[in-house]
Amino acid sequence: MKKHLSLYILVVMLLAIAAGCTNSDSNVSKSGTGENASSEQNDKSLTLLFSFSSKTIDPHQDWMGVRAGIAETLVKIDENLEIQPWLAESWVQDDEKTWTFKIREGVTFHDGTAVDAQAVKASFERLLEVNEAIGSSLKIESINADGQEVTFVTTEVYPAFLSELVHTNASIVKVDEENIDSKPIATGPFLVTEFTPESEIKLERYNDYWDGAAKLENVTVKFNSDGNVRALALQSGEADIAYHLPPETLDPIEASDQLRVESVPSLRVHFMLYNNAKPALQDVNVRKALDLLVNREVAVNEIMNGYATAANGPFNEEFAFASKEQPVAYDQAKAESLLKEAGYEKNADDLLEKDGKVLELTLATYQGRPELPLIAQYYQAEAAKVGIKINIVTIENIDSYLWEQQNEWDLATYSNLSAPRGDGGYFFNVAYLPEGALNPGQINIPELNDLTKQLNGTVDLNERIELQKKAVAIVQEQLPQSFILHPHVIVGVNDRVKNWKPGSEEYYLITNMMDVE
Repeated sequence: MKKHLSLYILVVMLLAIAAGCTNSDSNVSKSGTGENASSEQNDKSLTLLFSFSSKTIDPHQDWMGVRAGIAETLVKIDENLEIQPWLAESWVQDDEKTWTFKIREGVTFHDGTAVDAQAVKASFERLLEVNEAIGSSLKIESINADGQEVTFVTTEVYPAFLSELVHTNASIVKVDEENIDSKPIATGPFLVTEFTPESEIKLERYNDYWDGAAKLENVTVKFNSDGNVRALALQSGEADIAYHLPPETLDPIEASDQLRVESVPSLRVHFMLYNNAKPALQDVNVRKALDLLVNREVAVNEIMNGYATAANGPFNEEFAFASKEQPVAYDQAKAESLLKEAGYEKNADDLLEKDGKVLELTLATYQGRPELPLIAQYYQAEAAKVGIKINIVTIENIDSYLWEQQNEWDLATYSNLSAPRGDGGYFFNVAYLPEGALNPGQINIPELNDLTKQLNGTVDLNERIELQKKAVAIVQEQLPQSFILHPHVIVGVNDRVKNWKPGSEEYYLITNMMDVE
């Protein structure tokens, strides 16, 4: 398997070089901090190459606002996943549904306007208007502004409210400005000078940033969905930081005396998402059979080259609420037995069918995380061994496709941060509730819905852990997804970059403290 993957990567890299990397989606400009972004360049500029493009940089609708150092939230999480003050210097919980935050004095928007409680209130009111999914997660009933204090009242007892404010879409922006989608006015260390959708963001230092002017003068964030091209761009000097590199591309980077690889365990999980609206996939025996065809050992050791941990559920096993069971092992014979129990028999073409209908499934994948198409191809081959025909489609914008074309796909290789704020309540709400923002698979398990709602109203930490354990057990029994692995965040970095390292949360990519020499 390793030899096949290495040959595959080599061919892709050679094709990319021969094509001059000129595709509009994957072009990396050589201007500014391009191929001259080395020690010979004297200005304080940096280029970061990211895997997922942004059609908008409206912080209320896209994650790049916080990631690129443009916008900020009231609170943030540190490297230990503990909530810390950010735009709010302090907060109190007045009662079970009421939270009051004190906004820092001296914070200004990029146009110099002071940030007070009224500005924060206006920002949240706009957020609730333009982002229904986040509105559902925050459960805000009312907002009151008084000087530097803003008070939120939630619709129900909601102890997770504070952690939900970490979400990047809960950023504070100046709402009475035009072109928020391309030049948002916010509070971060960098302001936007130019944005080309799905191509790049050009940023410059905001000198009056409340936490001290950034060490960098200019930053360019570029987007490229091809992991091999991202790796080549780092090696050629066209990028200083390249995110989400394929493990197979790391050897020349690790061998370079000017580059380094930063790898940290992520809070993300890669999984196979089932479209629970499809009749064949509504049979739990079919889902369990499909789960048994996932070879987690191959995915971790050969596809990820060891830069991952096999998953036994949605959460990394280090969390107290995660499953402690061993990951499900590949078992073709047991999968065949379950499929037979579900009523499937092989036809003359050696394909499984039931009631005259062949078990043929469409599996959607995407290149933004380069290991996922490889996982999809390997899975396709394993499914074929038992008589399941899988057709792979590679999608550019996987989220739009899964939501807008729900009748066209059966399976999808997918990836989410399952506990980005150190609590599993987030994932149960967004990935399993019928109205969840990350539930394109139309999952609806009444027992799990009830448990999630109970969790949302539980304050005691130990009780929350026990409820989450019960919820994980339901997920493992019903298998609305098959969890494959927890990947590491793999980032290539030029040694000229100082005072920076990737975080497991993948939120704060550009900061005022990062520097170049």
